Amino acid sequence: MIHHLKGKLVEKNPTNVIVECAGVGYFVNISLHTFSRLIDSENISLFTHLQVKEDSHTLFGFAEKSEREIFRLLLSVSGIGSSTARTMLSSLSPVQIRDAIAMGDVPIIQGIKGIGAKTAQRVILDLKDKVLKIYDIDEVSVSPNNTNKEEALSALEVLGFARRQSEKIVDKITNQDPTLSVEDIIKLSLKNL
Repeated sequence: MIHHLKGKLVEKNPTNVIVECAGVGYFVNISLHTFSRLIDSENISLFTHLQVKEDSHTLFGFAEKSEREIFRLLLSVSGIGSSTARTMLSSLSPVQIRDAIAMGDVPIIQGIKGIGAKTAQRVILDLKDKVLKIYDIDEVSVSPNNTNKEEALSALEVLGFARRQSEKIVDKITNQDPTLSVEDIIKLSLKNL
């Protein structure tokens, strides 16, 4: 397994870089998060993940160990491949993904291009306990308001209202009074939809 590469940056693109180490050029796939972290200096260092399949060996590079850790966690989820995991890390920072999983925030993960509701729920279901344990996050940090808001949004969706439209109104209502019950949020939302 190739743990990391330290060498000369030969070429830099938003999706990949070529790093020359001891005369050998390595083609390394990267996320936009890593791309934004790479300074245009001659020498760089990347943490890597080597994916071996029967028809290819693909090298992925990360500016930070934490990003590689999240990438590997995402790969452990059924239905998430390397390209989907890389897209997720290009759309959100590793910290945002970690926090969304820890808080069970399906809409944030579902907001990533190519991720549907079922996949987002599977990511949270499979990784929530691991993320809470690895990063020592208290589950208590999830506010009950967030749960009420999600329940209200789900109910409005069942009633046939578009989620994006409902979300704006529900956000406005919960920001004005965070102590509202699910029923009150729904009633107030229906008056504004």
